[in-house]
Amino acid sequence: MFDSFYPGLTRADHQAQHGLWPHAQHSRFVQAGGIQWHVQSLGQGPCLLLLHGTGSGHFSWRGMLPALAEHFTVLAPDLPGHAFTSRGPEGALSLPGMSEGLRALLLQLQLTPQVIVGHSAGAAIAAHMALHYDSLARSTLIGLNPAWLPLPGVASWLFGPAAKLAALNPLSAWATAKMAAKPGAVAEWVARTGSTLDAAGLDLYTRVLSHSGHVHGVLSMMAAWQLKPLAARLHELRNPVCMLIGAQDQTVPPALAQAAAGRLPRARTQIQAGLGHLAHEQDPAGTVRQILQWCAEK
Repeated sequence: MFDSFYPGLTRADHQAQHGLWPHAQHSRFVQAGGIQWHVQSLGQGPCLLLLHGTGSGHFSWRGMLPALAEHFTVLAPDLPGHAFTSRGPEGALSLPGMSEGLRALLLQLQLTPQVIVGHSAGAAIAAHMALHYDSLARSTLIGLNPAWLPLPGVASWLFGPAAKLAALNPLSAWATAKMAAKPGAVAEWVARTGSTLDAAGLDLYTRVLSHSGHVHGVLSMMAAWQLKPLAARLHELRNPVCMLIGAQDQTVPPALAQAAAGRLPRARTQIQAGLGHLAHEQDPAGTVRQILQWCAEK
């Protein structure tokens, strides 16, 4: 609702800001499933799909892409409604809708990921895809602070009724973007996740979170998000599953991630000491090392 009030970031915006985005030389736009996707693709070898979390974008992987591309063909899309990817048709921002959109993208690119790395909500999308698409039934799933179970407390409210109310209010995205543009606001929001980012990382998040079109996409995704059906089927996942858990994560508490691991038949976990919800951005080199180790042991 109110999509016309909030145009998203476009291909023209990306071209105008080309030098401001990490690895922009590897960007392209692909039409698939009624969505105009912005993707970054680089490297050679088996396909590895990177799925960022809510509110983020392709730039979340900036510190990991070059090292992963030495071993894989890496595909890093912006999810629907985020950064430079369009919102798509009705229902495209729900968990099933995003999964179906990504399936269409993979078919268009003629790629089948052997490894899917998902951060937070991106890990939920990875699990949903593995449960529903036979082509991904043997893919290795790597969850970085994965949001596989409904979040507790205030976070549950924000991803449910509060998000629905915000999505219905035509001023919500505009007001949130205005707040994000204030000095120090994004740094404070990131700190609440248990993470700290350098100035370059904070600038990238400020760019998207101060754009009302991106914020509208995020709020609409949160309003459409339902994890209970996925949580009820986690025990059916037969894929190899590996989980990296930031010990200081304040968004997806480590205990919740461990509870999800207990439901998975083939799960392994590794704690990242001293890191929060954005652990892969705080320590990209260490995250890549662990991913490569797991992939070598498969």
